[in-house]
Amino acid sequence: MKGLFYLFFLASFFSFSQSSTTVDDKASILEVLAIQEKAWNNFDIELFMETYWKSDDLIFYGSSGVTKGWQNTLERYKKSYPTKEHFGQLRLTSNEISKINAGVYSVFGEYHLTRTVGDTQGIFMLVLKNIDGAWKIIADTSCKTD
Repeated sequence: MKGLFYLFFLASFFSFSQSSTTVDDKASILEVLAIQEKAWNNFDIELFMETYWKSDDLIFYGSSGVTKGWQNTLERYKKSYPTKEHFGQLRLTSNEISKINAGVYSVFGEYHLTRTVGDTQGIFMLVLKNIDGAWKIIADTSCKTD
């Protein structure tokens, strides 16, 4: 009986530990989205881009096709959003955060951009990976829904 209790205790502890890690990971990922939103709304593309993996293997897939690499993604953003009026005010909504495997999650959500040059909205899917203790976006796909 003691053996069964001990086994149940270990299984419960392991399950709680995994669940606690997942909760912590999801909270950290929501912080990344908050940083993105704040940086965007402050017209700070450099801080916004700090949430992305600084690698040639970063993938951004949007309405104009695939952009590979951190630097190319930065240039794409600068070309698509050249002024503060184009940036406007961003609101991100996370609808689902799912663990893919240890240290990798997907995020499905919506974006709403209010701006004087015309409001826009859409959906996104991000893949984030914990790299050297920091959550970074390694893949981003976004499309307009309006």
